[in-house]
Amino acid sequence: MTSTATGTATAAVPRTPGEPVPAATAPAPGPARSRTVPARVWALPPVAVLALAFLYPLALVARQSVTPDDGGGVSLDPYADVFASEVFRDALTTTVWLAVGSTVGCLVLGFVLALVIAFVPFPGGKAVARFVDVFLSFPSFLITLALLFIYGSVGMANGLWTDVTGAADGPFHFLTTPWGVLIAEITCFTPFVMRPLLAAFSQLDTGQLEVASSLGAGPVRIIRQVILPEALPALAAGGSLVLVMCLNEFGIVLFTGAKDVTTLPMLVYSKAILESDYPAACVVAVVNIAISVGLYSLYRVVSRRAGA
Repeated sequence: MTSTATGTATAAVPRTPGEPVPAATAPAPGPARSRTVPARVWALPPVAVLALAFLYPLALVARQSVTPDDGGGVSLDPYADVFASEVFRDALTTTVWLAVGSTVGCLVLGFVLALVIAFVPFPGGKAVARFVDVFLSFPSFLITLALLFIYGSVGMANGLWTDVTGAADGPFHFLTTPWGVLIAEITCFTPFVMRPLLAAFSQLDTGQLEVASSLGAGPVRIIRQVILPEALPALAAGGSLVLVMCLNEFGIVLFTGAKDVTTLPMLVYSKAILESDYPAACVVAVVNIAISVGLYSLYRVVSRRAGA
């Protein structure tokens, strides 16, 4: 007996009854050609984009900061002049305390508001949670303008006060002070703390809260021992983001009209645009970047040691 396979006739091999049918033997593959692209090649495009969009401008700023306008070559005189300036020291102090104060305020207010939205049932709670997401897309100057319309020198609150009392001027003038900038930053950046907190609270097992409540724990103890440990990573993430944004915030300070409040970004604008002192502006910019990276790194180390 013969059988035909792929056009070739072969003799059938006799088998004994019960003998298994042998599997068809596949032809031996030839030597495979490696077509795997090295990882370094895939890394080249993003590295090139990063270098062109960020590292190259940063290098230009750093080079300009050590190049005086007199053309005397590389020199640290611009750094010495800026560091000796009282305006720079005041701007540095103002920037740091505003950033730290705003971060603390956002953490406290964001934690309280997120607790209410997540664990206190009330009509429209889901709508408020969705509005937090929408609020994140608002530009900072828009929030500041809204505060100016309400609490500005000619805002609604002062206008209502003068209409009721007949006074020539209203009592609300805090927006042009450092405290006004602080309140505006807390108002603008609190949702950046609430968003990760709401996500963390949605993953929290409510059975833990019920067990703690059944064992006699009060609301404060439940928050401190059950909810807060679960919220620490979200607090660390939101707080670090707010800290960096407040250190580099420019629009809020500008739109509040706080003339006596000079932060490092405002000083960069003043030196570069108003005074045309580009080496000094670049020195302040380099210092601002160094402080942002340094404080952010310190914040992450502290939060990691705290268990976040």
